[in-house]
Amino acid sequence: MLTAESVKLHTKFIPDGFAVDSWESLEPYFRKLGDAPVNSVSELEQWLSNLSELESVLHEELAWRYVRSTCNTADKEAEKAYDFFVTEIDPKTAPWFQKLNEKLVASPFAAQLNPEKYFVYLRDVKNDIALYREENIPLFTRIDQLGQQYGKIAGEQSIEYDGKELTMPQAFSLLHNIDERVRKTVWEKVWKRRGEDREKLDQLFTDLATVRHQVALNCGFKNFRDYSFAAMGRFDYTKEDCFNFHVAIAQFAVPVMDELYAQRKASMKKESLRPWDKEVDPEGKPPLHPFHGGQDLIEKSLRAFARLNPDWKNSIALMNEMGHFDLDSRKNKAPGGYNYSMPISGAPFIFMNSADTHQDVVTMVHEAGHAFHSFQMNPLPLYQMKNPPSEVCELASMSMELITMDAWDEFYPDPEDLRRAKRDQLERVISGLPWIACVDQFQHWLYENPEHTISQREDAWREINGRFESQLIDWTGYENIRGYSWQKQLHIFEVPFYYIEYGMAQLGAVALWREYRRNPAQAIQNYENALKLGYSRTIGEIFRTAGIRFDFSPAYVSELMEFVKKELRALS
Repeated sequence: MLTAESVKLHTKFIPDGFAVDSWESLEPYFRKLGDAPVNSVSELEQWLSNLSELESVLHEELAWRYVRSTCNTADKEAEKAYDFFVTEIDPKTAPWFQKLNEKLVASPFAAQLNPEKYFVYLRDVKNDIALYREENIPLFTRIDQLGQQYGKIAGEQSIEYDGKELTMPQAFSLLHNIDERVRKTVWEKVWKRRGEDREKLDQLFTDLATVRHQVALNCGFKNFRDYSFAAMGRFDYTKEDCFNFHVAIAQFAVPVMDELYAQRKASMKKESLRPWDKEVDPEGKPPLHPFHGGQDLIEKSLRAFARLNPDWKNSIALMNEMGHFDLDSRKNKAPGGYNYSMPISGAPFIFMNSADTHQDVVTMVHEAGHAFHSFQMNPLPLYQMKNPPSEVCELASMSMELITMDAWDEFYPDPEDLRRAKRDQLERVISGLPWIACVDQFQHWLYENPEHTISQREDAWREINGRFESQLIDWTGYENIRGYSWQKQLHIFEVPFYYIEYGMAQLGAVALWREYRRNPAQAIQNYENALKLGYSRTIGEIFRTAGIRFDFSPAYVSELMEFVKKELRALS
């Protein structure tokens, strides 16, 4: 039976319930690790376990402070608590972690650790040592503070429509309305409101890019992109591989997207598709309404997961019991959605901005995939082994979007609604890849040209966006908006270069779903076996354990796009 007690990490080195309220209370544990004698392999492994406890405590403390600050961006106390951690705690831990990492690799017993178990871990430690620069510590603090400003600015955005104040997610739900006058009005209001923050966000990004570039220079890199590839531990592919992936998407995904838009245009009997026409049902059917409120979303998700795997249902039920959900959209709530792991309490937290739409169902199962990943990794011995790279994390979540379609009748008991929901999901698989390539290529340009002006930035975005967005979308009269439409992508502000992984993981998810269509039980078992590895193996090994390939070559993109097209035809 899964309970809060059974998933909790009971610490031994750090007192149970220890509160990180000051550096003075925390520093003694770093000193103990720094001074501890290590005279055997077993003592080194115990030392690593103690270090892992300390890392887990710090992670969870920061996690809760982040959660509270994003759930209410107007909460000054929550903002102050988060700011205290990133300004007073994090900067002081960095030199200590560097010292402890150096102690680890200098130990003669490190070479005697089981390579099958510790290879990836030690590789990352050595990488962290090589990239450490004391002068970057205050810069990372500044980056954290600037990143928080994006969520605050976006969280305050709302529009007035039909006598009601709507958050941005609530407003976007109206883009499914079959009345074009409603869609057009709402779309224009949304972008007018975003335009009010345009200069503020332009300056915010300029500040972020300036500090990030200095971080890279301090580490001896030419630009922040090259630094990021090293800092993110991208040992399995290069920037050139990303560029080739962009080309493959343009060659094999964009034409399929164009086909879908051509079908949409014909079904809607329109001379041209406008930006507000992309979400509405092309056959003029009313928007899908799969649930009513966050609790209903949870209850229907529980029933869906129970049919696929009882363990998945139990995980969500436990999170709900522990209050580890904040799902409904409201004003002064940060944008987006996330799953934040909690290595001490053992049950992650899911944050969303639900507006009772079909896309919220997709977000829920996506974040639930991350949550299941967290639960599967709980037994791993070290904190760092529970932190796989995003290529693996997004495989967990994006696979869940496709696998759960077999149980979406819990949300859509009407067969026609279910067909529409499944078709929408597969269309988004295809249309999502060009957007991913667009955002990633734009970020390469941003940091390859660190002294660019705001005008040059907008020109670059228009040019890159033009390569990947369907030419069937008519932006006439709204070219100005298109120039700053990149500002809606929070990853560019908060987690730079964390985006191409969605594309890599999407291919993996389609491949895994293809295996699931052939043998559901085996595919789910392979999926769980891969999740259990955490980051104790390389990305390629984890994908192979899932029964698929870590591959984003043109041939593979073409092969998987053909499979999705076939599945779409079956839903026509």
